[in-house]
Amino acid sequence: MSNARQAIKAARDATGPSTAAPPSLIEAETLLNSAEDNLQKRAYKQARRDAIAARGKAAEALSSTRTADDRGSS
Repeated sequence: MSNARQAIKAARDATGPSTAAPPSLIEAETLLNSAEDNLQKRAYKQARRDAIAARGKAAEALSSTRTADDRGSS
């Protein structure tokens, strides 16, 4: 779950405060919340799946943010 949190933070930092969060970042945050809820319920397999999915969505958000930055600086 720590990896998911770090990936979400990196994507959030790359997005910046004045830019709307990409849908994949919002989805990553939702998945992380679900993972944390499942962890509290001791549903460990689902918590792990959600955390892994959250990390993937955060990576997708970071990638799309960087791609947008590259297009903006051209």
